[in-house]
Amino acid sequence: ENLSDVIQLLELRLCVETEMAALAAERRTELDVMNMRQQLKILAEAAVGLEDSVKADVEFHSVIARASKNTYYAKLIDFLGVRLVPPRSLYLRQGQAYIGDSYKAIISEEHEAILAAIIRQDSERARTAARAHMSGSLKRHRELHDFMSASGSVG
Repeated sequence: ENLSDVIQLLELRLCVETEMAALAAERRTELDVMNMRQQLKILAEAAVGLEDSVKADVEFHSVIARASKNTYYAKLIDFLGVRLVPPRSLYLRQGQAYIGDSYKAIISEEHEAILAAIIRQDSERARTAARAHMSGSLKRHRELHDFMSASGSVG
């Protein structure tokens, strides 16, 4: 998938994930929270770009979808699946800013904020955290897109 596809998917996810997180905050069970923690733990331990890192990222969003207790969110997120996570090869090919610890720390902070709000069952805060995460992701990918366009290597 090329980068403009990824950006379009992120635009779609921005509204979907925002409301999905709000519902998850209202309706989540202790088991849902445990599963979210588990995925973030895997993410923290995996190197960016490794398959388990990608899987855990997808799975984290998938657990939130299931925690919303709305079947259609779960179906939609499963359908989008791995397409939710931009190809890691992009990061490895382009610009240091997108690789490694600082990038990972930002993503991790954004995920933790979503989880914290869901744990507190604060749907407004969950909405804000999810929006911040998706907006951040969108901004990072638009920058990457511009960077690659300028260097003539955009797909």
